[in-house]
Amino acid sequence: MKLTPEQQAMLDGAQGETMAKVVKTLVMYGDAFGAERMVPITSKCGHTVISFGLKAIQPVYDLYDQLIAAGLTSGQKFTADPRPIDPAVPSSLLEDIVFKKIMYTHQEKYEQQLKKLGITKDEDYTCTCYLDQVGNKPEKGDVLSWAESSAVVYANSVLGARCNRNSGIIELMGSVAGFVPEFGLLTDEGRKATWVIEVKCKEKPEAQLLGSAIGMKVMEEVPYVKGLDQWLGTELNEEACSYLKDFGAATASNGAVGLYHIEGLTPEAKEQGEALIKEGAQVYVIDDKELERVKASYPIVWKNPDAAPALCFVGCPHLSLTQMEDWCGKITEKLKERGLQRITVPTVFTASPAVIREAEQGTIAARLRSLGVIISYICPLMYMNNPLCKKKPVITCSNKLRTYTSARFYTESEILDIITGKEATT
Repeated sequence: MKLTPEQQAMLDGAQGETMAKVVKTLVMYGDAFGAERMVPITSKCGHTVISFGLKAIQPVYDLYDQLIAAGLTSGQKFTADPRPIDPAVPSSLLEDIVFKKIMYTHQEKYEQQLKKLGITKDEDYTCTCYLDQVGNKPEKGDVLSWAESSAVVYANSVLGARCNRNSGIIELMGSVAGFVPEFGLLTDEGRKATWVIEVKCKEKPEAQLLGSAIGMKVMEEVPYVKGLDQWLGTELNEEACSYLKDFGAATASNGAVGLYHIEGLTPEAKEQGEALIKEGAQVYVIDDKELERVKASYPIVWKNPDAAPALCFVGCPHLSLTQMEDWCGKITEKLKERGLQRITVPTVFTASPAVIREAEQGTIAARLRSLGVIISYICPLMYMNNPLCKKKPVITCSNKLRTYTSARFYTESEILDIITGKEATT
């Protein structure tokens, strides 16, 4: 690792023992991946994936106390992943006891630490920090120090920023030091595609399902996707960005994708075209039958596979305002078609506090609530980590939530049918 004189001085203790440890950690991280130098972080804000005050991660709180005591607040302000608890979300007395007395006992104390370290605002807890309402949207070419997988893949792919899939501690240390080791997705070579994905579906493929198929096939490699232009077009409008948000989250959670290119749409693909594809890249053809095969491969981990759904989560990652509006229209139409006034399965839509605030200012939030939808800012995954909640027959159209919890996956159209009165199919 070749450090600048300033970086070497930090490593040698010029800014104190704690900063020296931070830089040493970053150097060891870079050495592990063959990085030759550090590069400055250039994004306006950072982001931390650790947003939950779990009792089990006491070493994290101790580490943060050391940083705060040494005066090493983050070199840049940052947003954070969603909070784990919201009283608006259905839960039993026993589930609440587990949440508050056993699991997230350090939540209040931890959020105080985040304030001291430099969180942007008290409401900036979301996995979709890059949405316009939140304001943590990197520019093309910005170097980031993030860890949230769905945010990293979106920033790299849709925004053209540069970030590796870091850990929750490494991301903060990068922000504190102001630089990160240069390797992987921070390099031109590391951003080239080693897979070509040919989408040959008859209809627009489900974003979460298509992303899942690609993630499980390419794992941590970079795919170049062809064939989506007939549905997404060639401009990154709100509809296309919402689709890619969910698509990317599935590639990152069902695999380990940190960057994808969509032919004719994402920034680097529009600029460089097939020059982004490495020689000898493998090819994966996806048609409707392949997507059906992938969906059929998902395990059902409910104790009773035939149980009626007790709860539904929509919004992992958090919904955009466009998606909330779209869901509102579809639910209204489907209920009217079936002669119903309200949904028949308790359903939680999750979105960032900033998006929820904008929805409240318009008519969308009120309309959704009138249909029986619960609107929340929480992380569904953190809710489902409660051992008691794991026993519930929970349904979702999120492949990320399906992957990490006992929630059962259905496509968006299937979810719409189920929550408006149609019996779920096995």
